[in-house]
Amino acid sequence: MVRPILIGITGGSGSGKSTIANEICSKFDEDYLAVIEQDSYYKDQSNLSFEERTKTNYDHPDAFDTPLLVKHLKSLLEGNCIEKPIYDFEIHNRKKETIKVKPREIIIVEGILILQEKEIRDLLDIKLYVDTDPDVRIIRRLVRDINERGRTVDTVINQYLNVVRPMHMQFIEPSKRYADIIIPEGGHNKVAIDIIVAKIKQILQRNE
Repeated sequence: MVRPILIGITGGSGSGKSTIANEICSKFDEDYLAVIEQDSYYKDQSNLSFEERTKTNYDHPDAFDTPLLVKHLKSLLEGNCIEKPIYDFEIHNRKKETIKVKPREIIIVEGILILQEKEIRDLLDIKLYVDTDPDVRIIRRLVRDINERGRTVDTVINQYLNVVRPMHMQFIEPSKRYADIIIPEGGHNKVAIDIIVAKIKQILQRNE
C-alpha cells in the first residue's frame, strides 16, 4: 500500500482553517479524502462537573488527547480504520458515539496546535499555516460561538482576551516557523489553494 499524503492545516481560532480544508476537499473525489479535526480530540472530561469543564483552557496543548490523535493518524497511514471521537461544545465533553473514518489517499488534519505538537508535525507531508488578521478572527469566532455553540457575547469576548489571545501568542503564532506554506487571508486566497492542490495532484501521480 502506498502511504497516504498527510496534510496539516493550522492557524489561530477563526483564521479559516476549515475553509481551506473544504476548498481542498472540493477539488478531489470524496473517496480520496479523510478529514480529522483536532477539536474532536479534546480530552474526555466526564470526571468533571459542567462548571469545572467551563473553566478548562481549551487553547492550551494540555486540553487535547494528543496521544490518541497521533495513534489514530498512524493507524490511518497504515491503512486501518479509526473511531474518531465526537466533541460536544455545548456540554464541553465528548459524546459516547464515535465516527468511523476509513483510510484515504489524502488525509487532512486541521487544528490550532497541529504544528506546535512535534509528534504530529513529524508525520505531516505538507504543513500549512493560515495567517489571518486578529480583528477578522475575533469577529468570526464571535459569530460562530454565538450561533453554533450557545455562547453569549460577553463570554466569547472574555474568553478571547483572557485565554485565546495569550495562548495564540504563546503557542500558535510561534508554530508558524514550521509551515511549508503560509496562507494569508485564509480561504479567500485562491492562488495559494491552487498551488496546494497542484502539489497534492503531483504527489498522487508520483505514487501511482
